[in-house]
Amino acid sequence: MYNLPQKLVTEFVGTFTLIFIGAGSICADQYLVATGQSGVGLLGIAAAHGLAIGVMFAAMGHISGGHFNPAVTIGLWVTKRLSTLHGLSYWAAQLLGGTAAAYLITAILPDATWRSKALGSITPDLAGDFTRTHAMALEAVLTFFLVFVYFGTAVDAKSAFSKIAGLAIGLTITMDILFGGPFTGAAMNPARAFGPALATAHWSNHGVYWVGPLFGGVIAGFLYDRLFLRDQPPA
Repeated sequence: MYNLPQKLVTEFVGTFTLIFIGAGSICADQYLVATGQSGVGLLGIAAAHGLAIGVMFAAMGHISGGHFNPAVTIGLWVTKRLSTLHGLSYWAAQLLGGTAAAYLITAILPDATWRSKALGSITPDLAGDFTRTHAMALEAVLTFFLVFVYFGTAVDAKSAFSKIAGLAIGLTITMDILFGGPFTGAAMNPARAFGPALATAHWSNHGVYWVGPLFGGVIAGFLYDRLFLRDQPPA
C-alpha cells in the first residue's frame, strides 16, 4: 500500500510529464515552422499529449490512481472515492507539477520557440459567435468524455480494459484535442492551463479552463458512479 507522499510524487511527475511533453510539442511545432520545416501539426500535438498521459498512467497509475488532472480528482472526490485531504493534496501536486514543467521549458528552450504562443498557453479562440460561454461548454464536454472513460476503465472493476486503461485515457485526450484544439486548445485540465499561464503571465480567459473541466469532471464522475457503480461502493 502506498502512502500519501508517494502518491503526491506520482501526481507531480505525471502532471509534469503531460505539460512538459504537451506544451513542448507546441514549442517544437513553432521551431519547425520558423526554420522552414514541416511542423508536427495538430495530430502531432494531440498524440504527444495522449502518449504522455498513457505512458505515465501505465508506469504509475497503480500508485496514485494516475489522475494527473484536477478534473479527474474532483470526479473521484464528488463520488466519495477520494477523501477531501487527498483531493486537495492531489490538486496541489498537480498544479506544482504543471508549473515546474512550464518554467523548465522557458529555462531551457530559446525564447522564440515558446514566447509567440505563450508556451502553448491555453487560450480560447473567441471570435464571432464563439463566446467564453461556448468555450466553457466545449471544455466541459471534452472533459466529460475524458473523466467518463477514466471511470469506465480505471475505476470500474468490471472493465475488460482495466489492464490497459492508460491507452484508452490517452486516446481520449488525443481524440479531444483533434476536435477542441483549434477552438479552446482542449486543455481538459486546469493544471495544463495553469502552469503555462503562470510561467508566461498569460491569463486571458483563464477561468474557462477551471469552470469547464471541473464541471465536466463532476458530471461524468457522478453519472458513471450512479449508473454503473452501484454495486461497487467507495472503499
